[in-house]
Amino acid sequence: MPWPVYLAFKQLFPTGRISFFTLISFLGVGLGVALMLVSTSVMGGFGHQIQRMIIDTQGEIQIKARVPLNEAKAAAVEKVLAESAGIAAFAPYAAGVVMLEHETRPAFPMIQGFNYEDMRRVVPLERYLTNGSLEDLDDDSIILSSILANSLGVRVGDKVSVYSPLMMERIKRNEVLLPREVRVAGLFHIGHQQLDSSTVLCSLRLMQDLYGLKQSFHGYNIRLKPGADIDATAVALNVGLPLGTSALTWFESNADFQAVLSFERNMIFFLLTFIIVVAAFSITSSLLMSVVRKTREIGLLAAMGGRARDVALCFCAQGLVIGFGGTVLGLAMGFTLLHFRNNVVQLIAKFTMGQDAFEHFYQFSSLPAYTTSKDVIIIVLFSLIASMLAGLIPAWRAARLKPVEALRSE
Repeated sequence: MPWPVYLAFKQLFPTGRISFFTLISFLGVGLGVALMLVSTSVMGGFGHQIQRMIIDTQGEIQIKARVPLNEAKAAAVEKVLAESAGIAAFAPYAAGVVMLEHETRPAFPMIQGFNYEDMRRVVPLERYLTNGSLEDLDDDSIILSSILANSLGVRVGDKVSVYSPLMMERIKRNEVLLPREVRVAGLFHIGHQQLDSSTVLCSLRLMQDLYGLKQSFHGYNIRLKPGADIDATAVALNVGLPLGTSALTWFESNADFQAVLSFERNMIFFLLTFIIVVAAFSITSSLLMSVVRKTREIGLLAAMGGRARDVALCFCAQGLVIGFGGTVLGLAMGFTLLHFRNNVVQLIAKFTMGQDAFEHFYQFSSLPAYTTSKDVIIIVLFSLIASMLAGLIPAWRAARLKPVEALRSE
């Protein structure tokens, strides 16, 4: 081991044990690393959770049409889909907004109609079903999201009235269209507050009747084969699709919301980097004090033949060791907090706003987390580089000391 590195370890661990200065330095860097890891993982968890929910309810790609697809246009679209090598399955859908009413309680959810046999090959809706069965879904029944059902006060088997925008069109022509009375065939729960409070599933035939679409529909949900590139498949589809239709990836369909999540994640990461910067300045301050206290020892090393760069290396090595130890400590604390994150959130919510308020405002029943190797590598490199740079000023100061003047120092 080179003597500057050995001397760096001796200064950090003078009696073979960790010194108070070293412990505080480790904790400063460790807290910064832990907070950066937890924040990026939690924000990444929100994005990953939303991605999984969107894909499980819409598929990786959606074909959307400016006007409803009739039989001829649908045949042209399906020909393009059948010729695409990356597509595993596709299913037609129609979507819109309706008004539901049960015992004078109104709601205005999004409604999506589909053919069950086609859709089951695209999205795993059975995974989220809590009551009833999708096989019981017919042209006179619907499936409600759990929170929406609770707000309306309905259970499986109850009847609800459905009002569609088609009623307004009929009123303009002095015609009266009565609401459609349907049975609740099942309930589902996805785990996202917004989706669970405003979603209705029905058969494609019922949706076509509600919106007066006849045999038309609004687009296709698409499931890709494992390993298929989503963006490349969407680009290839857009080249072959007829005019007036377009293929959008799950990210493009929800681009605004994803952009907000990405911006928040990057801003939190940027703000938390200042914790490590502050820790780095504290390391610099402590090492500068060490240079002042050990001026005579530094002069003695120079008098014995120690070169200026070796003396500088000693203090740079101390910063690097502190950075490495603090990073390891921070990763350990960060992954521990992530493991017990829901317990911590429940404890905080218990003494503040409560668990119900957390679910209402943040729209998740549990705190998600998703850590990528890229995020961990970036955090580790930033921590090590900041700590090493923290030792440069003390190293430069120590290297400039002249042996004679240093030995005269009191």
